[in-house]
Amino acid sequence: MLILALLLMSVTVALAEPMSDIRLAPGDSRQGYERADYVTDSLSIPARQGISANLLANAQSSHLGLPTLSSYEQEPPDAAVIEIGRKLFFDRRLSGNKTMSCAMCHIPEQGFTSNELKRPIGFEGRGLKRNAPTLLNVVFNRRLFWDARESTLAQQVWSPLLAVNEMNNPSVGSVVDQLRKDTQYDKMFEQAFGESANMLNIGQALAQYQQSLLAADSRFDRWHFGGNRTSLNQLEQKGFEVFTGKGSCSSCHHISDQHALFTDHQLHNTGVGVEDSMRQTPDTIEVQLAPGVLVEVDQKLVSVVGEVKENDLGRYEITLNPKDRWKYRTPGLRNVALTAPYMHNGEFLSLDEVIQFYNKGGVSNKMLSPLIRPLDLTIEEQTALRAFLGSLTGSNVKDLVSDAFAAPVGDVSQ
Repeated sequence: MLILALLLMSVTVALAEPMSDIRLAPGDSRQGYERADYVTDSLSIPARQGISANLLANAQSSHLGLPTLSSYEQEPPDAAVIEIGRKLFFDRRLSGNKTMSCAMCHIPEQGFTSNELKRPIGFEGRGLKRNAPTLLNVVFNRRLFWDARESTLAQQVWSPLLAVNEMNNPSVGSVVDQLRKDTQYDKMFEQAFGESANMLNIGQALAQYQQSLLAADSRFDRWHFGGNRTSLNQLEQKGFEVFTGKGSCSSCHHISDQHALFTDHQLHNTGVGVEDSMRQTPDTIEVQLAPGVLVEVDQKLVSVVGEVKENDLGRYEITLNPKDRWKYRTPGLRNVALTAPYMHNGEFLSLDEVIQFYNKGGVSNKMLSPLIRPLDLTIEEQTALRAFLGSLTGSNVKDLVSDAFAAPVGDVSQ
């Protein structure tokens, strides 16, 4: 009885914990992790609560700094369909062993990406060879995946659902059959589409949820497009001058007169892929077992229990055109301060590292993009550029994260 009373008391305390402000950060920032007295700042499960948002209104509203959705939308926004897609996105039963959801790689409070891993871990601990891109404003990407192999969100969703190292479903039919056998899903699909779940409408539903994740009206937008001259401080304004001038960042990360997607929708060889492919494997690797506990491990031992790192040739893997080796899609930069690590392989852990990489002119190779060259930015100019990039965070990101916290999490017990 005493044990039961203590358990009930602990549950009561947990449920009574006040809901904290939405925290946009990794689950564990790891600042000071090298010390034995490290204390985590992760949110507790009871604190990870949210309030549902009107995602249809978000999809249909104008957002300062973004183009109108009508010229980019892939599915006409519908509240019932968005709700199905939202439910699917957080449902762990959509993976082969019922343990993984889309949200486990595209983590809402981490910018709908994964801040804590350079490259996500998929089905049964299998590694992926590329970084998880953010889903904020993903509908504006004319081409999807780092190698641009897909063009619509509704088609794109089937790649991770079927990939053996991601969600590892054996077939399209297995996913469809599972949803048709679920009475709640079956009712939702019938009401929204007038038919049971199928390959097309499952893709449409997930696409509509992702399409609703629009996040703009940043401080930059209010300054540049809204005419509020106090929205950016002097350092950030100087950073904008570097971005569009000496830094030549806007050569690939475009800004138009009416809006800014910060991408040219093209693919470029910056040298990151070349360096990653040609890098020599060290004899030992440093492994941190716990706060303050680091050991050197022989790489051969790691190889015995781990997977051999897969080589990555970028767009070439799709076209087989030698000129496309190590070319990757230009990502948009909106909300970039929230979406570390950076580049197709998560090579850089901070924006400072990214700026330093481009400042030195990338990595020289025969197919290096002609747009990549040494920039000779001063320390002050690099600092200003970093400050400017921090001004691109949308004003409604926390609302989208709060909505994600309120979404149902599908599990095998349901």
